[in-house]
Amino acid sequence: MKFPVEVFIGRVQKYEGTRPSAIAKREVEGEVMLTGLGLEGDEQAEKKIHGGPDRALCHYPREHYLYWAQACPEQADRFVPPAFGENLSSVGLDEKNVFIGDIFRWGDALIQVTQPRSPCFKVNFHFGIANLAALMQQSARTGWLYRVINDGAVSRDAPLELASRLSDVSVHDAAAIAWHQPFDDEQYHRLLSAPGLSVSWTRTMQKRRDSHKIESFSRRLWGNKPAVK
Repeated sequence: MKFPVEVFIGRVQKYEGTRPSAIAKREVEGEVMLTGLGLEGDEQAEKKIHGGPDRALCHYPREHYLYWAQACPEQADRFVPPAFGENLSSVGLDEKNVFIGDIFRWGDALIQVTQPRSPCFKVNFHFGIANLAALMQQSARTGWLYRVINDGAVSRDAPLELASRLSDVSVHDAAAIAWHQPFDDEQYHRLLSAPGLSVSWTRTMQKRRDSHKIESFSRRLWGNKPAVK
């Protein structure tokens, strides 16, 4: 089955009250080169936590925008692609039918799902909703990230096509294991056994297994401010 996509790239911009970000993106028409670090012309502000080989592309399901518009009616007009800073937008793919390790053919390139997107506080500022990152995490409507296996020319005229499925851990399962469940060594082992899992998630899950503790999500979800209850 083939899934048409819209394609977006963005430049780093300064935002009052928070750190620079490239969350604001524009649609790309025509062909663009995809390399191991992402789409030509796409930028990331903080490369320690954004971008890199395991996070070269971000995909967000177009269907989720209706959910957010209904959940946050005062900002409903803001919930249109690519408001969450995604590079790819599509209909028909979501966290429950996309799996860690899935390899998709896209134009001349091959890309592999590596992890759910880990929501960060910058989406709170971008939308003016103080707890949006936390709501994304709680609902598992996060989208997911890819690494690039084969570079190549891609475009919105080239649909995604599943080439290989390597695990039984959906993106939704991965989010549930990482964020919604108490410490469960068996589930961490299941997630760690999924081929293609990103290096950063592998390290985090292994650290939890070693310590029997789950780290705080506060800094990622809220920045330097205390969480809103």
